[in-house]
Amino acid sequence: METDSISVLIVDDQAMVRQGFGALLAAQPGIRVVGDAADGAAALEAAARLEPDVVVMDVRMPVMDGLQAVRAMLDGNPDRPRVLMLTTFDLDEYVYEALRAGASGFLLKDAPAEELVHAVRVVAAGDALLAPAVTRRLIADFTARRPAVPGTPSAARQTAALTPRETEVLERVARGLANREIAGELVVAEQTVKTHVSRILAKLLLRDRAQLVAFAYESGLVTPGG
Repeated sequence: METDSISVLIVDDQAMVRQGFGALLAAQPGIRVVGDAADGAAALEAAARLEPDVVVMDVRMPVMDGLQAVRAMLDGNPDRPRVLMLTTFDLDEYVYEALRAGASGFLLKDAPAEELVHAVRVVAAGDALLAPAVTRRLIADFTARRPAVPGTPSAARQTAALTPRETEVLERVARGLANREIAGELVVAEQTVKTHVSRILAKLLLRDRAQLVAFAYESGLVTPGG
């Protein structure tokens, strides 16, 4: 057994989806599918027993949906596993809430096979799946329907703790830019951007880039289309 491989748990109420995703991922070098589950409750048990690096989880499931499951799974366990949510275009609000709960990103269920493989590797590496334009569009659509209220005391206190440069970095993270792109815009080294992101996460007490995006929109620091 490869000790440095990425272990994956697949959670979906459709057996064909579990089997298809399982076969696809198991065929990839450096990825092991360690189990599957048909609902959120079963996923919690399996995750506790198998300790996967990544959980690929559907949003809509019986018994316990994916949103409830990700909240319970990451409560008190902030570092592991990384959760990649599966969703469709009509689940914007669920996606946003999942990001707030600690999910590392999401993928459309009809995405090409190579995107699923890439997504698993990205979240396993500790990053968030935020680069695709569809991610920004989903977040923007949701915040446009339920606008954030900027200037709340907690948000004001947290953003005030950021330096001007950190604020600039946060704004660009929220727009879906990768570290390399941010470095290019700000004319700094990519490692400098990584350092800024780490400090922002620490100051805001957030888990990863996905939660940074949620915070930026929720606090009003970034607005849809802005």
